[in-house]
Amino acid sequence: MTEHGGNIYSFAKRNRVDEREILDFSASINPLGLPETVISEIRNIDSSMYHYPDPDAERLKQTISIYYGVKPESVVCGNGSTELIYLCTRALKPKSVLIPSPTFSEYERASLLVGAEIKYHKLREENYFDLEHEEFIKDLKGCDMAFLCNPNNPTGRHISKELMLELAKSALESKCYLVVDEAFIDFIPENSIIHETANNPFLIVLRSMTKFYALSAFRLGFGVFHESLIGNILNNKEPWTVNTIAQIAGIAALNDEKYKKKTFRVIREDKNLMESGFRRLSIAYLPSAVNYYLLKIINAQQAIKSLQSSNIMVRDCSNFKGLNGLYIRVAVKSKEDNLRLLKGLENICAQ
Repeated sequence: MTEHGGNIYSFAKRNRVDEREILDFSASINPLGLPETVISEIRNIDSSMYHYPDPDAERLKQTISIYYGVKPESVVCGNGSTELIYLCTRALKPKSVLIPSPTFSEYERASLLVGAEIKYHKLREENYFDLEHEEFIKDLKGCDMAFLCNPNNPTGRHISKELMLELAKSALESKCYLVVDEAFIDFIPENSIIHETANNPFLIVLRSMTKFYALSAFRLGFGVFHESLIGNILNNKEPWTVNTIAQIAGIAALNDEKYKKKTFRVIREDKNLMESGFRRLSIAYLPSAVNYYLLKIINAQQAIKSLQSSNIMVRDCSNFKGLNGLYIRVAVKSKEDNLRLLKGLENICAQ
């Protein structure tokens, strides 16, 4: 099993602490927490909980359709976007898959489970780990599927919409399915290419609602597919993977404009605070488009252990292909929490 951020349960057991005492910077979740509208809807849940969930999540799909301007029949909802990553490889059965490095590890695992041969597109540190799109386009040729995380996890770097459109066109020409994971795109929504799926049978766009909307515990995501793919995708999907409460929460979150506006303001302020702190401490960080940062620290492993002693979790990035033990990823949290992290890093830097 691949190790990810956010496993407070393992941390609590390993360090013999109460889960409530842990300050988790390893998972990049909206620091505002659940939208109040979601909490309100959950409190008003009635006897309908007696019934099975809608296996097609029709009301949620209609809300997604209206909010994003896509056809409801092009939408497939899932138990987080991770379910849909595995669904894509299972349904489309690629023999060769192109994956950038470093990036989200589940692309590799999902590909290996269907016996695919993996070709890696190495992202270079000296280029801020940005995609070298011309080389990537060359690498597409001969592959059946390619994954792109935009913005990328764990680097926080993003590909412009203009370049993404060029990549999607190249995938069509090469007849290579391009699966674009937009799990964090809600933080920079103008860069999404979600609408392009309608005209490109080789483009798939996946979205997560666990990051921007803090619906992590609900496990909710969706994919948008060309009409020619929907039948095959649904034939390979298990039923009832999105429970009723998650569907209700998703609808409420998408309709909460006040929450979205507050998120952009708070994240902007807190990122300024963190970047100022990193510069003051001479900690190297990648400029990030989203709510997390990739830091390079010479004594990173020592830093991780030192922060753990203060019940602070950060993401050790040494198990990302293409990175090493010098990198950690930290989320943007509340001002108070961010100051606590910076204080912990300051103590480490002073040693």
